[in-house]
Amino acid sequence: MTQPKLIAGLELGGTKCVALLATGPDDVRDRVTIATTDPEATLAAIEAALDRWAFDAIGVASFGPVGLDPARADYGSITATTKPGWSGTDLIRRLTARYGKPIGFQTDVGGAALAEARWGAAQGMRAHAYITVGTGVGVGLVTGGVPMMGWAHGEAGHMRLPRAPGDSYAGWCRFHGDCLEGLISGPALAARFGMPGDQLPDDGPAWDLFVHDLAAMLHNLVVTAAPERIAIGGGVVASRDYLFPRIRARLVESLGGYGALAEWAETIDMRVGAPGLGTMAGPLGAIAVGLGA
Repeated sequence: MTQPKLIAGLELGGTKCVALLATGPDDVRDRVTIATTDPEATLAAIEAALDRWAFDAIGVASFGPVGLDPARADYGSITATTKPGWSGTDLIRRLTARYGKPIGFQTDVGGAALAEARWGAAQGMRAHAYITVGTGVGVGLVTGGVPMMGWAHGEAGHMRLPRAPGDSYAGWCRFHGDCLEGLISGPALAARFGMPGDQLPDDGPAWDLFVHDLAAMLHNLVVTAAPERIAIGGGVVASRDYLFPRIRARLVESLGGYGALAEWAETIDMRVGAPGLGTMAGPLGAIAVGLGA
């Protein structure tokens, strides 16, 4: 019997990075969590973990934007990111030079979507999406088993949306101001309401705006790609399951019974929800990316 490949999975997030040594969700050998600070300190700490492990390949699932086209000069790098100090960081060449192993590279949300398809709630689906709402807002859309890719990977988290009546907040995103990330990411909520999103009171008015803005993006995603399922994770929503009924209801109202989407909306509880892999979707996304290498 062929031995399963042992992967060093690296999930790079805006707040923390997770290094996972595993073959899959039922065989996790080790896990190390590292705070995301400046690139040199963060990558040195990641390498210190990897130096202790024996593995067959590396999977990197990183916050972005990242260069995913091997034909372009920026392949393997974090490009123009909102994370201070990280723009231009070359991840893959550095890891290749140090370890000489096959390396898979993908966005963090693309990786999580691949993990949901392999082990989670999107198994057997033709098209599905994974959304993270945390330090940033990202959307990974998988069609035919492959993350969608054009000139670059999509950045639906920077979609511009109709604002809620009376909402005049200028937005946190340094590129677009009041795009979705500029309105509902953790730093945006902190700037807007004076505390991080995971500390906001459950009954506060912030969540009315949050539901309005996120549901507007979901409307655009559904009418554009019609994913069979949309998983929503990330630190802002990880412990707030009570938001899902509100998000679903708002989305169904927004879709307005249009065409085949009326039937889609009849099973909204299955269509929109938490990742099947829970908070492990991100770290296991890096394992899925490494298995693809």
